[in-house]
Amino acid sequence: MALRITQLLVGLVLYGAGCAIMVRAGIGLDPWTVFAQGLSRQTGIGIGWITNIVGFLVLLLWIPLRQRPGIGTVANILLVGTSMQVTLAVLPAANGFIVQVLVFLSGMLLLALASGLYIGARFGPGPRDGLMTGLNARFGWPVWVARLCVEASVLAAGWLLGGTVGLGTILFAAGIGPLVHRALPLFDRSRRQSAHAPAHAEAPAT
Repeated sequence: MALRITQLLVGLVLYGAGCAIMVRAGIGLDPWTVFAQGLSRQTGIGIGWITNIVGFLVLLLWIPLRQRPGIGTVANILLVGTSMQVTLAVLPAANGFIVQVLVFLSGMLLLALASGLYIGARFGPGPRDGLMTGLNARFGWPVWVARLCVEASVLAAGWLLGGTVGLGTILFAAGIGPLVHRALPLFDRSRRQSAHAPAHAEAPAT
C-alpha cells in the first residue's frame, strides 16, 4: 500500500510538472490546459491554481452522474495544479521554434510517464477522466464520444478566453494516447502480474 501511495503522489507531481513544461513551450496545449490558461488570463489567477479549481468544479459534476471519487481523485485535484504552479515559477519560457517543439515533446513524454504512474497505482480516476466514464455509465455514451464532446467544448471555450491553441495541441491529440498506452504497463503491477500468470493458475478463493 505504501508503495502504491508513493507511486500515486509521484505520478501526480510529475503530471503537473509535465503540464508546466508544455505551457513554457508556448506552441499549444491539451484542451483542459487551454481552458485553464484562458481562465488564468482572464482572472489573473495562476494557471496551476485554476487547474485545481477546475478539477474541484468538475468533481461536483460527478454528483448527478452518481460517481464516487477515490483517494487518487482528491489527490489529483490537490497536487496536479500545485505542482504545475511551482514548476512554472522556476521554469523559463522556451525560445526558438525547434527548442519549443523539443520542450513540448519532453513535457508530453513526462506527462505520459506520470499518467502511467498514477493510473497504475489504481486509486481512482482523475476528475476529468471520471467525468467521461460517468457520462458513459449514466447515459450510455461511448467514452470516446463523451471525451470528444467535453474536450472539444473546453478547447473552444479556452481558445475564446485566450488559451494557446497550436501545433502542441495537435501533437498532444495525436501522441498522448499511444504514449500512455506504452507507459501504463510499466507501472501497473496488477496488469503485469496477470499478464505473466500461467494459463492453468487456479482462480483466487472468494
